[in-house]
Amino acid sequence: MNKRALLKGRDVISGSLAECYLKIKDRRYNFMSGLDFEGSFEKTVSQVPILGRTGKANKTTGWSGKYKMKVHYNTSIMRMLLLHYKDTGEDTYFEIQVTNEDPTSAIGRQTVIFIDCLANGGVLSKFDAKSEYLDEEIEGTFDDFKIPEEFTLLEGM
Repeated sequence: MNKRALLKGRDVISGSLAECYLKIKDRRYNFMSGLDFEGSFEKTVSQVPILGRTGKANKTTGWSGKYKMKVHYNTSIMRMLLLHYKDTGEDTYFEIQVTNEDPTSAIGRQTVIFIDCLANGGVLSKFDAKSEYLDEEIEGTFDDFKIPEEFTLLEGM
């Protein structure tokens, strides 16, 4: 019988056990009202002509970072950043730190810090009389990131 390594169910990470923190100026907030978050990295790929070839080659020439998150509508932190920009013209850059750790899993923890984040905009006010709870989406960009903690490779990888 073929003995190959397989992923164990316990090594799949629970999505609800993450932690999320915002660092705005000198203040750090536990952003526990988060419902979901995704930070993405997109390469800028340019097609370049090559002498002697009929087709073009591809060359990575840069990258951009984006994030999106859904949060419970129960904090004014992001709205205050928008108000500050409206009143002063000064945008506020901040950090988002996301840590995934599931104590049942053998992979340990991973932390990613998104640096020089900006919010693209946001909800100023809302209500929904038929809703069980209110949430809102926040989207933005980041200019840099670091990964101070990375998952451990699983046995068999």
